Amino acid sequence: MPNAFWLADVLRAAGLKVAEVDGWKTRGHGELGTVRMVMLHHTAGPQTGNMPSLATVTKGRPDLAGPLCNVALGRDGTCYVVAAGLAYHAGPGAWQGITAGNSSSIGVEAENTGLGESWPEVQLDAYARLCAAVLSHVGAAPIMAVAHREWALPKGRKIDPAGIDMAAFRARVAGIMNGAPVRPAIPAKDITGRPTLRRGAKGDDVKVLQAAIGITADGDFGPVTEAGLRAWQRAHGLVADGIAGPGTWAAIDGAKAAA
Repeated sequence: MPNAFWLADVLRAAGLKVAEVDGWKTRGHGELGTVRMVMLHHTAGPQTGNMPSLATVTKGRPDLAGPLCNVALGRDGTCYVVAAGLAYHAGPGAWQGITAGNSSSIGVEAENTGLGESWPEVQLDAYARLCAAVLSHVGAAPIMAVAHREWALPKGRKIDPAGIDMAAFRARVAGIMNGAPVRPAIPAKDITGRPTLRRGAKGDDVKVLQAAIGITADGDFGPVTEAGLRAWQRAHGLVADGIAGPGTWAAIDGAKAAA
């Protein structure tokens, strides 16, 4: 069965902020299988940082080899695409007649301590839109957005994602799938009119960006520019999503002023 090579494109098309983790298309414990649901988790990770658990969910931990999810969801709503193949996240369980969790679902690990931490609206919004996008792509209904705690057997084995009312969450997913308006993840332009740029963009604005981050200014936003932008963003404390939006343009302005 084919892996989820479509995952990043489907999330991006839904207007989500996407960061492709290096090697995601070849990462997995074998083939994924037919995707029939999305399984929601929380990381139980650190209290601070946007996605501090990324290395763990990508590479694993001493007792379980990674990947531990297909998508990691940061506190700011960034979707880090971790693996196209099968990830170890489900464990034994059942939902709507399905008993093979890992091979039948896109596993999402959302950054949250699970200890009463509130969920930022931007993260919840992205969680719902992520589920709606995947379920629409595979032709599944909103009921197939399932919490790990709903899936896991024996009952009570898991609590994640803690603090999310799944009935209300699925109603939100259903609304999105039925055409309810959602706010754009990233503004199309910053306050000065500079456009948000991502892979595939061309022109003078791309040249300006490339020059600012130290990439050959050929005006073509391809994979080299994306990788260079991610490196620049990491070095300047930004979410390394490879997208030059208002936040990145502001950081570029700040770096120029400090030079």
